[in-house]
Amino acid sequence: MRLKFLFAMIALFLPALMQASAEAADADIVSTSKVREGNIVQVGASRIRLGGIDAPSVDQLCLDSKGERWACGIAARDELIKHADNKTWTCHIRQAVDRQATDRRRSVARCEVDGEDIQKWMVRNGWALSYVRFSHDYDDDEKAAREAKVGLWQGAFIAPWDWRVRNKKTAILGATKPPETANAILLASASGSVAPSPDCTIKGNVNHAGECIYHKPTSRWYAKIEMKISKGTRWFCSVEEAEAAGCRETRR
Repeated sequence: MRLKFLFAMIALFLPALMQASAEAADADIVSTSKVREGNIVQVGASRIRLGGIDAPSVDQLCLDSKGERWACGIAARDELIKHADNKTWTCHIRQAVDRQATDRRRSVARCEVDGEDIQKWMVRNGWALSYVRFSHDYDDDEKAAREAKVGLWQGAFIAPWDWRVRNKKTAILGATKPPETANAILLASASGSVAPSPDCTIKGNVNHAGECIYHKPTSRWYAKIEMKISKGTRWFCSVEEAEAAGCRETRR
């Protein structure tokens, strides 16, 4: 009897729950933003990954048109900040939970800034790639950026999705003919022993419990944190950036 009652309740409420879930996935968020990375923003209280594109992480390195190393991930983030930060964003949620993120509070959305498709702007200006694994919406914009040799395309780089998994067989993209050592350089990280920028001096590391901890230059253990990719370390440019990445401040 109880089982029949349970099935009846499920049948009664399931359509409403499914509709609510669909409405949540299609919900719009309208607010000002704080840019965290080239494809990660906080719009109001919502953490969002820009759908359909992939941008370099802030600790990814590229080669410029002269073959010199530069922090292209920081550049991509800063260009998005200059173009759209603190403006009113309208984001259309496409996936309530970003399954690629460790932070389950992050959603995937397509966003507009003053009516402009911001993903399209990032790809067409060479600061992000069309994320062909999930979408081909921005393929033409990527082709235009590649032909114009703008943004990342001016030099040499590897696709952000290959950089994150350190794919040694990845193709090197861009207009510059890379040196023989390019693969090792491009697979490296701004998490090396030297900060990628004078403005990025907060150290992040992973403790024995698997937590990400950040250390400001004034913290007690700052000098003792050895920055090595193999140890899961990373440089941050601000406390907000560290916390957006899921790190907490050291308690000592």
